[in-house]
Amino acid sequence: MSQLLLAEFADATTLLAAARRAREAGLRALDAHTPFKVEGIEDALGLPGTSIRTMMLIAGLGVAAAAFVLQWYSAVIDYPLDLGGRPLNSWQAFVIPCFEVGVLAAAFAGVAGFLWSSGLPRPHDLIFSARGFERASQDRFFLSVRDPHIETRQLADLLDGLGPLSVQRVEP
Repeated sequence: MSQLLLAEFADATTLLAAARRAREAGLRALDAHTPFKVEGIEDALGLPGTSIRTMMLIAGLGVAAAAFVLQWYSAVIDYPLDLGGRPLNSWQAFVIPCFEVGVLAAAFAGVAGFLWSSGLPRPHDLIFSARGFERASQDRFFLSVRDPHIETRQLADLLDGLGPLSVQRVEP
């Protein structure tokens, strides 16, 4: 497991500037922990875009198509019934169930994609044992660095001038 360095800030603007400075310095494995969404933090950290929407689209369309094929097969091939002289392939009756299962599959794919891409569930992480980290959900902003090539003093020097409240190395 790599080391974890944690810098604490009092406001979101300073965290954003620190994230940009750390990324420009070439630090890897940066993450931000904030009590609310900070605009522009994804770009400052260099996080890649998400593919959850694409996963949801593929799952929804794929399951809807499979539901249509299943209904068509059962009505036309497997168990054809002549009901009131209607054609066996009355696709209009198949649309509503296809839509419903497509939306359901897209929702499940979205939840699964979110959990997978965020690394959840994570019952315990090294960062949870950091001193004062519980304030990340209240009023503090944290920048975590999991780069094995930087030490606490180097990170403190890099962030000098931004006024971090603390820079600490988190031990297991």
